[in-house]
Formats: sequence, C-alpha cells, structure tokens
Amino acid sequence: MPGTAEQPEEQVAEGFSTVTGNQEASPADLASFTRALAASAREAGARAVASGQWATATLLDAVPRISVRDLETLKADHAGLSGAALAGELIRVASRRSATVGAAAGAIISAGQLAPPAWVAIPFELVVETIAVAAIELQLVAELHVVYQQPVTGPASHRSVVLLRAWAERRGVTPANLAAKGGLAEALGHGTRNELVRLVRRRVLNRLGRNVWTLAPLLAGAVAGAEINRRATRGLGEAVVRDLAAQARGPL
Repeated sequence: MPGTAEQPEEQVAEGFSTVTGNQEASPADLASFTRALAASAREAGARAVASGQWATATLLDAVPRISVRDLETLKADHAGLSGAALAGELIRVASRRSATVGAAAGAIISAGQLAPPAWVAIPFELVVETIAVAAIELQLVAELHVVYQQPVTGPASHRSVVLLRAWAERRGVTPANLAAKGGLAEALGHGTRNELVRLVRRRVLNRLGRNVWTLAPLLAGAVAGAEINRRATRGLGEAVVRDLAAQARGPL
C-alpha cells in the first residue's frame, strides 16, 4: 500500500531474523540488511554512531530477535554431532556466514553505495558491517552456550545484556551473570548501559582496525573483507569455547 514503506528499524529487525535464521541468507538478503543498517545509522546521526550508542542500542534490540536453537535441534541440524565436534561445526558455519557479509559489504562499499559525506571522519561503512557480523556472532555465542549445557536464560532484557557483554569481551557468560536478578531496571541501569557502550565501542574499534582492507577497491575489498571476517568470527568462537570448556571442568 502507498505510504506504508517499512522504517529502517523494521527492516533492521527483519534483517537480524533473516541473517540468523536456519536457512543461510542469500547475498541479496545480506546486501539489503546492510543497507537497512546504514539507513538506521544515518537516522541516528554521526554522534550516536561515533560514540557507540547506536551500535549498543541496535545490538540490545537485536538479541531477542536472534534465533537460538535448543540442543536437540542443533544436533539434528548438524548430522547428530555433539560436544566439541558440534561446537566446531557451529563456528565453521558462522565463520562462513561472516565471510559472506564481508564480501557483500566490501562489494557495496567499493561501488560507493553506502558512503555518506562524513565517511572519512567516521569509518561508517565498517561500523555497519561490524553490526551485521555481530548478529551472526551473537547467535554463535548463544548456541555455543547451549552446546556446553550452559544456556543463557531469563527475561529478554537480561539475555541481551549478558550475551552482548560476552560478545564484546570474547568470553562465555559467567555463572554470576546468569544468576543476576533485577529485571529491566537493573539490566539497563545507567551504569550498566554506559559500561556496555564502552565495551561495544572498544570491540567495534578493534574490528575497524582489522577491517580497513574492506575499503580496498573493487574485488580486493570484497575478498579481503570476507577473509578478515571469517578469521575474526572463528577466533571469537574458539575463545568462547575455551572459556565454556574451562567453566564446565571447574576449578582444578
């Protein structure tokens, strides 16, 4: 119907669901998701993007929309694998998806489709790409917890905070965080949110340093972005697995 075009927030929400769905997103889906994130970031403004406020708010809103399978479904979807073998397969699949995002973003950026006037001052395109990859990585972090029988449960606001912190710190969710109470008021209190903004901004900036090659011209940008994202997601998954395995073993 005329006049009912979706707003950027609605397109971003759909994009998170598509990118983390059981069916692998197509390059066209990933490109559409990247453009929706770009529109959302432009609407938020350069200050919100540069400060990390936009990234944090977008990811907190995303977590409840991310599909997280239970253990039996994960086993069924991956030929009956379990334990470390299943974790390794989840990392492999997530790394491949991240590589596809890197290639799609690299190609779009090379064509100049996302570049705003202020891109030289703010690595805007790479911020958008990092958030797209973060959706995949947040799902990976959540499902690795399921594999190691430490699922992240509780109200959506609580899950969002603890998973986002785990992603930003590249580690498993601690038992203390899982047991924390207090609901939305505590989970999104001023101090907690400021700390999350700091952690997310640091993580995004770290990724920007690695992903600068995504801005290389033409095919080189797509190829470099794909490989860098693949390695980064694999590294995140392996770090979370080490942490979860150590928690499962308990103190020596």
